[in-house]
Amino acid sequence: MTTDLKTLLNDLERRMEGALESLGRDFSGLRSGRASPNLLEPVRVEAYGSMVPLAQVGSVAVPEARMLTVSVWDRSVVGAVEKAIRDSGLGLNPATEGQTIRVPIPQLTGERRAELAKAAARYAEGARIAVRGVRRDGMDQAKALEKKGDISQDELKTWSDAIQKLTDQFTKRVDDALADKERDIKQV
Repeated sequence: MTTDLKTLLNDLERRMEGALESLGRDFSGLRSGRASPNLLEPVRVEAYGSMVPLAQVGSVAVPEARMLTVSVWDRSVVGAVEKAIRDSGLGLNPATEGQTIRVPIPQLTGERRAELAKAAARYAEGARIAVRGVRRDGMDQAKALEKKGDISQDELKTWSDAIQKLTDQFTKRVDDALADKERDIKQV
């Protein structure tokens, strides 16, 4: 089986992109001072005899910077939705108005902002570790090809340099995403 450098790099890039997407999902769950529909994504509601995602019983909107609204489609689950948001551990206090639930986003304290920044740094480190794991796998594949005689030592050096360059690009993207999220968290 002969693999060319371009095929290997495309596979590694796809896997590193997955690590960045996972980081983005992790970051979306971290609350900054502004309202975001993603904030309520982890909320599960007891409705119709089972636990379902909030998105299956209503739609979330952001009418203003520090307010979320949830329009519940079925009047019979409005109370369950309000309870699920209140009990979600997000520190939110919803208020019901008919089939609409208003969720004000409280101001973050300095201490909570520092905790969120630390959590963001942990998520980013996890993404860096994932990117380095993909790099290690790519290097192992390249070394195995060289050992079998499919590529020369010079080609191995070229492949290693290309893999490292790709890794550096993704590590920088992780660092940039972390810097953006920290700025977002610390913004008052």
